[in-house]
Amino acid sequence: MDSEIAVGPLNRFLDDFAVGDVHRFPLGRTVNEADNSWFALLTMNTNQLHFNAEFAARTEFGRPLVNSGFSVALVLGMSVSDLSANATANLGWTDIELVAPLFVGDTVYTESLVTGVRPSVSRPGSGVVSVVTRGLNQHGVEFLRFRRTFLVPDRAHRLGVFPDPVVSIGAERCGGSADV
Repeated sequence: MDSEIAVGPLNRFLDDFAVGDVHRFPLGRTVNEADNSWFALLTMNTNQLHFNAEFAARTEFGRPLVNSGFSVALVLGMSVSDLSANATANLGWTDIELVAPLFVGDTVYTESLVTGVRPSVSRPGSGVVSVVTRGLNQHGVEFLRFRRTFLVPDRAHRLGVFPDPVVSIGAERCGGSADV
């Protein structure tokens, strides 16, 4: 049955990663003013550059910057469905670089390059995947980059949560003919 299930976002396991693979999240996400203000409030970030338009207008940027913590969280979150939806643990983030500013109204895209895949020494049936993930704006300008490692099971040791169907989606559901 597994051979009939397509490998794609939300369905990747250790066996599905290879060094050099590039995974691009297919959707863009436009940052709005509420994202930036709420994140600053939620994290108690009191730097006015994120929520005071008058203050920000007097800086070299001329307008509020998107909170860098939000930028990291958004790019990480957008990469999960492509990379680590089946991970059992995040092992670390390193080399976080804020390469260019991100502003309210910018649309974020993400892509990740697989830089390492190896079996876990301490967890049989799982392995460690290493990636470099970057955030790009609507103009293709990189604004953020980081390295990440996570632990993910191989296909044979997955934590299958989707139940085996009692009734096939074939003939029984299509009026008696599997040739639909």
